[in-house]
Amino acid sequence: MLRAGLIGFSSAGKTTLFQLMTQALEASHGRRRGDPAVGISRVPDERLDHLTTMFNPKKRVPTTVQFSDPTGQQGLTSAVDVSVFREADALLHVVRAFQSETAPPPSGSVDPGRDIRLMEEELILNDLDVVERRLQRVNQDLKKGKNASLEQEKAVLTQCRESLEEGTPVRALNLEEHLQKQLRGFQLLSAKPLLLILNLDETDLSQNTRADASPGIERIKDKLAHAHVPVCAKIELEISQLDPSDAQAFLTDLGLLESSLDRVIRAAFQLLGYISFFTVGEDECRAWAVPQGTVAQAAAREIHSDIARGFIRAEVVSYEQLKERGSLHTCREHGEVRLEGKEYEVQDGDVINFRFAT
Repeated sequence: MLRAGLIGFSSAGKTTLFQLMTQALEASHGRRRGDPAVGISRVPDERLDHLTTMFNPKKRVPTTVQFSDPTGQQGLTSAVDVSVFREADALLHVVRAFQSETAPPPSGSVDPGRDIRLMEEELILNDLDVVERRLQRVNQDLKKGKNASLEQEKAVLTQCRESLEEGTPVRALNLEEHLQKQLRGFQLLSAKPLLLILNLDETDLSQNTRADASPGIERIKDKLAHAHVPVCAKIELEISQLDPSDAQAFLTDLGLLESSLDRVIRAAFQLLGYISFFTVGEDECRAWAVPQGTVAQAAAREIHSDIARGFIRAEVVSYEQLKERGSLHTCREHGEVRLEGKEYEVQDGDVINFRFAT
């Protein structure tokens, strides 16, 4: 399961957004002091909705993302919080960009650009401590004798240290895959994909250009994050209390096609470079999440190790072709269901039936 950690300064709306995205309205109850709140969000996917209508299965299973929200967070001051974030696949920084007389900002002013920079500095300082301690250990080990693996590790850690000392996150280095693998064990926070969630005033929600022009954001968002999503927690809270039909009408009045929280969940999924393939039938229609570039046999392992072990062929048709034809039978008649081998690279939207030997 994909895991995302929510970070943000006090009164940014982080916990409210967590509760809304995961429907964990009682998230703060029933756990020990200091424990993070953990909730699951279904990744919205209209393709799975259409496939479910087409096959009318007994069960519909969407892809999910697990969100963690350490409570009482004022930056990265808690060892518990840091531990939660190190285990996350991505970080979502909830940034305050709204005014409120009833909830004034602790810093005295609303400045999204400042808050983004301050949070990034905390990530960088935390990582710099980890990298320097590891470099000390590597240098001590290298004094005992030459070691090619340690030399390579020293080189990439030195590159990271230089970047961090300049105030640049590790994610901005765009390291090659084999170097990223070397660093994976250190779980560097500034190396993780970062999504900015701009918590706006109601009047700004449907005006993305105004959100981009918030103080400092236009200068640093591309450097620090792969993406950003505007939301309005106040509006989302009102929408969550409406019937679905009324909620859609509310969104339409605001000029929005869907809930901004749905866009946050989808953006978190895409931020990690994951794609979805589908398995369909009378029993179940299900979306499966795999990293982009996953081959067919590895995708089969997501379903069951026995399927991967006995892999013979994958019957593959694209979602768009299946939607257009209306049935698998018609797709087969038109030669659009392909037989692919174990090294076939799964594409986003593939509908797959795995043939395997038991």
